[in-house]
Amino acid sequence: MIEFVTLYIILPLAMIACAVFVAVCRDLLYAVVVLAVMSLLLAFQFYLLKAPDVAIAEAGVGAAVTTAIFIISIRATERKE
Repeated sequence: MIEFVTLYIILPLAMIACAVFVAVCRDLLYAVVVLAVMSLLLAFQFYLLKAPDVAIAEAGVGAAVTTAIFIISIRATERKE
């Protein structure tokens, strides 16, 4: 029981830390990877809240498809150093 309580505290804090890192990060590729991690943490949170269908959709669309589109878009543009 205590393990689940700590998960309910750690997961939102980890998601907030990821969101802050995404907002502060200067490198877009790192920001996209951390955004994918945040999406996976959110999917795990949905699973803990007994919504496995929403968790699967979040993991599939949020973490996989959106990350792939962002990375393809970043790779297609020129970087300014």
